[in-house]
Parts: sequence; C-alpha cells; structure tokens
Amino acid sequence: MNESEINKLADMVRETAFLTHSYFKNGFLEKVYENSLRNRLRKLGFKVDQQVSVPVVDEDGSTVGDYVADLVVEDTILVELKAVQTIKNEHIAQVLAYLRATEMCHGLLINFGSQKLQIRKFIQ
Repeated sequence: MNESEINKLADMVRETAFLTHSYFKNGFLEKVYENSLRNRLRKLGFKVDQQVSVPVVDEDGSTVGDYVADLVVEDTILVELKAVQTIKNEHIAQVLAYLRATEMCHGLLINFGSQKLQIRKFIQ
C-alpha cells in the first residue's frame, strides 16, 4: 500500500471512529467501542483483525514478552483504543512501542472516553 492509500485508510478509520463515538458517546467500556469499530469497518469491506497477539523480541531474536493489539486494519494500521478521560503520555508511549514491536509504520490512538473523541496518528 502506498502512502496515499494508507492515508485514505486512516481517514476511513477516523471517520468510522467518529460515527461510533457519535452513536455511543462516552461512558462505555473500551471493549464496546472496539467491537463496534471492528464491526463497522468490516461492514465497509476492510480486513480487521482484533486482539492480535504480537511477540516482543530482544536484539538476539528471543521472545521476551508479548502484547495484544486492539485492532489491525488491512495489515497496515495498528489501532490502539482507550476509554479514558484524556490521552496521556503513557498511552502515546504504548502505541510507539507497539509500532516498534510489530515493525508497522502507522498507528492510531483513539480515545472514546472523553466527551470529544480524541485521535492521534503516529508514523514511525
């Protein structure tokens, strides 16, 4: 996928997240927003993997841990969801670490927990 296609895909994820937030507002658990966003993106025809296990490897190649990505869209964009009052630095650090672990370049951090939807895009 080229940069233009990735940007269009990211825009679609953001737009779908906005529609999800408009419908549910804030106040639900993260899983509700995760399931809804997954369903809505799949209905639009996108490949969406949910709760993707990703190993974290040391420089010698040995696995030293793992984490679970909330969503991966079209094997291209990692989506980390939150349902908190506001995005904090540790949430940003988490997304950046996940991008390094997956060797993916594009990530979205989406917070459904505030009255106004918060979205941050990261390119690594």
